[in-house]
Amino acid sequence: MTTIETHDRTLRERSAAEAPIMEVRNLSVGFDTPHGPVQAVDDVSWSIRRGETLAIIGESGSGKSVGLETLMGLIKSPPATISGQAFFAGEDMLKMSGRERRALRGEKLAMIFQDALTALNPSLTIGTQISEVYRLRRGVSKKEANDKAVQLMDQVKIPSARSRLGDYPHQFSGGMCQRVMIALALAMDPEILIADEPTTALDVTVQRQIMDLLREVRDERGMSLILVTHDLGVVAEVADKAVVMYAGRIAESADIVDLFRKPKHPYSRALLRAMPRVDSGAERLECIAGTPPTLSHIPSGCAFRPRCAFCQPTCAQERPRLRDMEPNHQAACHFAEEIEHGA
Repeated sequence: MTTIETHDRTLRERSAAEAPIMEVRNLSVGFDTPHGPVQAVDDVSWSIRRGETLAIIGESGSGKSVGLETLMGLIKSPPATISGQAFFAGEDMLKMSGRERRALRGEKLAMIFQDALTALNPSLTIGTQISEVYRLRRGVSKKEANDKAVQLMDQVKIPSARSRLGDYPHQFSGGMCQRVMIALALAMDPEILIADEPTTALDVTVQRQIMDLLREVRDERGMSLILVTHDLGVVAEVADKAVVMYAGRIAESADIVDLFRKPKHPYSRALLRAMPRVDSGAERLECIAGTPPTLSHIPSGCAFRPRCAFCQPTCAQERPRLRDMEPNHQAACHFAEEIEHGA
């Protein structure tokens, strides 16, 4: 069996019968810039169930992080123009007051950012940064909060946790700083953990350790994990389903096994063919011609058409809608069926 076929089937069957813990409907996020209006996220919809891992895949500038930062309340209107709905436990987060949104952050939703070293406060000790949020929100003593910080640091496998409470971020390696960020995110026992490129700038060995840690924490706590990444190898090992984004729009959405076995969108196919594989026998990796479009000047019709080997005149005239191809599998391509059968 391949890696993507060894996911926990029991979890998926149970999750399939449950209502989503979070459901995003038609989310759009736009900005006015000196270069014209920019639609960073354009009519995006997805859902995630309890215990499930959703991967959001795409190149830089595809709208992966902006959409999630909007859900966390880190991007506000104004200056952004935000529309759509985002239901968590039946309530629309986009209609919540600032106070309600702050109560949700940390308690129910938590986020790990790309660059752990810059996300941490360089002037505060690690112990203070982990314990402070727990002490203030739970109203416990400083000693109890420090004990909780040690417990969290032990859980994320930081050696000699208690003796390192007084250390500062610059005294930790990049991988250890990322572990501290995970401990911070777990402090209030969130139901959904968002990991935004959690292995950026880490060497391969440390990347594997961090991903194993996230998977272990997810399974132990039964929480949901939203993983933002461009690393398809990570996606294959961890995710249950994936959303592939391009120029702020969803190109394809599918269960992870179906995405790897039967990609429907030319962009997804190109990403998979550009991924190093030990079983491919190819001497050279394929590459995707061209570059992603500037969001202030997205091509008419299909945004991917200038880079697409299957482009037809219709692709320039009409924007493809995201449509059902198979159960739990959608793609936004006019010629998805022809491309799949002609591959």
